[in-house]
Amino acid sequence: MSTGSLFDSDSTPAPQPYAPRSGAPLAERMRPQTLADYAGQQHLIGPEGVLRRYLNAGRLPSLILWGPPGVGKTTLANLLAQELGKPFASLSAVNAGVKDVREVIERAKKQRGTVLFIDEIHRFSKSQQDALLGAVEQGIVTLIGATTENPSFEVIPAVLSRAQVYVLESLGKDILTGLVDKALAEDKVLKQKKVRVQDYNALLTISGGDARKLLNLLEIVVEASRPDATTGEIVITDEGVQQLAQQHLARYDKGGEMHYDVISAFIKSIRGSDPNAALYYLAVMLEGGEDVKFIARRLLILASEDVGLANPNALMLAQSCFQAVTVIGMPESDIILGQTVVYLATSPKSNASYKAIREARALVRQQGVQPVPIPLRNAPTKLMKELGYGNQYQYSHDYPGNFAYQEFMPEALSGTTFYHPGQNPAEIKAQERLRQLWGEKYGY
Repeated sequence: MSTGSLFDSDSTPAPQPYAPRSGAPLAERMRPQTLADYAGQQHLIGPEGVLRRYLNAGRLPSLILWGPPGVGKTTLANLLAQELGKPFASLSAVNAGVKDVREVIERAKKQRGTVLFIDEIHRFSKSQQDALLGAVEQGIVTLIGATTENPSFEVIPAVLSRAQVYVLESLGKDILTGLVDKALAEDKVLKQKKVRVQDYNALLTISGGDARKLLNLLEIVVEASRPDATTGEIVITDEGVQQLAQQHLARYDKGGEMHYDVISAFIKSIRGSDPNAALYYLAVMLEGGEDVKFIARRLLILASEDVGLANPNALMLAQSCFQAVTVIGMPESDIILGQTVVYLATSPKSNASYKAIREARALVRQQGVQPVPIPLRNAPTKLMKELGYGNQYQYSHDYPGNFAYQEFMPEALSGTTFYHPGQNPAEIKAQERLRQLWGEKYGY
């Protein structure tokens, strides 16, 4: 953990470009020195980007940068502070305690406008975040948090409400190949060698969009390759990269590396009703030390998104699984997770309710909010009653079958259908009931 050297005096220092340490790996040596050198994220820092507009206005709000590993969250935070001439301090949520947070805040009081970067902010405890909140509210520090996890799940509401969340996108093929070419042409070590990239595919596939991993893999390949005896040239091929990568790269890293590939394969295996593949990927994550609550949270989402109303009990079991692993922890949680995975994988599947709410929200964003029909409105005051609020509403339980045919949709949306039942026994039965009740109104 480092709080930086920017607080060694009471005077506000001029931000300095990043200087890699001696013997640093390639990814660190190639870290951008200015925003002009920064690769990707043009939706944020391009001419029309929201962060660019803040910089042009000479200010920066507290914010959380959410994105996969290796897309430049740490670098962007540093460059934003540098661009505005602000003091910069950093903490790692893995290593820093409440004492470290308070020390940084005390120093920042002498240098108002300090940008405080917290890496892996999703790992901050409530007490750590409480120690930070006051300084953010009072403007003692501008907070920039970085996380690879969905902030809605991992960052407490008190912090989330005080920061803007911005998503950093995975880097595309052109950007990644550009980084390789730039490193070979400009790095003080690599440019002394005669290197030609014949194939990029293995470099890009193994690194998985992680620029840091890509550059470090490139360095491994160059250092381990023998120059051609005749030309003195090092030629990078897919075959050579794959052989070297298998020897040097970690099999699973819960903080990056294969993390996203494995959880993706895990979810897709359950969605595809393959319990055996799902159990394999579950085992990979557990053996790699993955957080069991992270796995259980993903199962909760899947139970609603992919099983849904085809088996409503799936969500209840997933919820019970999350509560159980939270209480029990490892090693016994593997039993609970395994049971839940098999149940979800062997359940019938439906994404009908998932698609329905997505379609409904899209319509609201597109058209805005339509007026609620008068009979459905609440009438808590005399004036509202005089205006007819609630008149002609038919109380369903007063009618045969507890159903009264009436309009519930706003007038402009009458007959609009969002929910299209899936073709499974449970939803086919639901569709038959809806057809009996509504006839042709919703096309059931």
